Amino acid sequence: MDPRWIKTAVVVVLALILYFVLVKVGNRFIEGIALRGPQAASRSRTLWLMVRRVIQVTLIVLVVLMVFTIWGFSMAPFLALGTVIGAAIGFGAQNVVRDVLAGFFILAEDQYQIGDTVSISGATGTVEDIQFRVTVLRDFEGNVHYVPNGQITVASNFTRVFAQPVIDISIAYDQDVDRAMEVMLDELTKMADDPELGPMLRGPAEMLGVQDVGDSGVVLRGRLTSDGHQRTTVRREALLRIKNRFDAEGIRFSGAK
Repeated sequence: MDPRWIKTAVVVVLALILYFVLVKVGNRFIEGIALRGPQAASRSRTLWLMVRRVIQVTLIVLVVLMVFTIWGFSMAPFLALGTVIGAAIGFGAQNVVRDVLAGFFILAEDQYQIGDTVSISGATGTVEDIQFRVTVLRDFEGNVHYVPNGQITVASNFTRVFAQPVIDISIAYDQDVDRAMEVMLDELTKMADDPELGPMLRGPAEMLGVQDVGDSGVVLRGRLTSDGHQRTTVRREALLRIKNRFDAEGIRFSGAK
């Protein structure tokens, strides 16, 4: 057997062994960081995903170069070609470089992580992946959006640490506003005693008062503080409870007869 085949096999096997060892060590390191809390776990997994991709690309390039050397291919033509291609890419792929750098800073600055709900470049959804060049979002209807990292000028993170779902209720003009606010605050406060909703809440409920006086009614505004990822669940439950409580108390909503 040609010894070059044996050397090639050895190079490939060693590269695979090195990759799996690095991945195993990295996974254990990430598991250790995850013990510090869910936020640290999410950030470390996102960074590790990016680092693992860099390791993959680096090992593939090294294996290819070593195999070329084993088989006696001259690297000079490839280096010359690489220089020409590199110059062409430098002129034509500036946006790609910008996207990659922006992706790096997104991770380094911890702007958002996989699993966060964000709004970036006009797209809103849950972050499914942060790649070298793009951030992948999936919106509420299941649509997937690929947003180039370099085009992200403002990133709004809706689930970082905590959220404050706002509860707006419009009641008819002939209703007792003070009584309605008292009932609304009481119902929002009771949510903390619910065994399922209580753990989602952080801090007491707030009754902010009259938000607007519209054509059809008076808008009352309350606010809750919840876990960042439970904003929608808490707000929906609050609206349902207030609706049922107002019905029981005989408080009419605007437009109701």
